[in-house]
Amino acid sequence: MALYTALPVYKVAYDLLIQIFKRTKLFPREYKYTIGERLKNESLELIINIYKANKSTKKNRLKRIGEARENVETIRLLLRLTKDLQVIGNKPFVFLNSKVEEVSVQLVGWQKYMARVAQ
Repeated sequence: MALYTALPVYKVAYDLLIQIFKRTKLFPREYKYTIGERLKNESLELIINIYKANKSTKKNRLKRIGEARENVETIRLLLRLTKDLQVIGNKPFVFLNSKVEEVSVQLVGWQKYMARVAQ
């Protein structure tokens, strides 16, 4: 079992977390404590699920990776909402969405690998 901080997916997810925390500070008050808090919470849950997946047994690892993928989809939805409500502009949206996509691709790869190994 690799150290979770050395996992590429953890590094990208942690960078996404930091960027979301920085960006939500700039949200208007109306959205800071609703969408902003939800974005931060989902990002934190994503990091926690990656840590727990790395620590879990093979049997539970797939479940944790699936939960992390759900966090990614929720983050993606919330980011799209912030763009549509014009809380963030196109450039920050594209930047954050590219980070989300990186995490998503790595989680899918990890999940496929674990499914092959589990057989």
